[in-house]
Amino acid sequence: MPTYEYVCNECGHEFEEFHGINTPSISICPSCNKESVRRKISGGGGILFKGSGFYSTDYKNTSSHKESSEPSCTAGSSCAACQHNSSDD
Repeated sequence: MPTYEYVCNECGHEFEEFHGINTPSISICPSCNKESVRRKISGGGGILFKGSGFYSTDYKNTSSHKESSEPSCTAGSSCAACQHNSSDD
């Protein structure tokens, strides 16, 4: 649920309320009890990262692995997996 910022047009009291997005906006000021509250437009709270954290293994970069120019297969005449022909050497 988001936190909304409100300001009273009568007394200038500013406050925050935590409520659902479908909940009607607050219209009565908790300080002066007048019906002159409006919701402020704010940037929001931003992104909250919760949990145990992020690790280098979470987003492993597969392009950083070095590829060998030498074929790794030991097939005799040909290898279908890497299209290596021992006669090509």
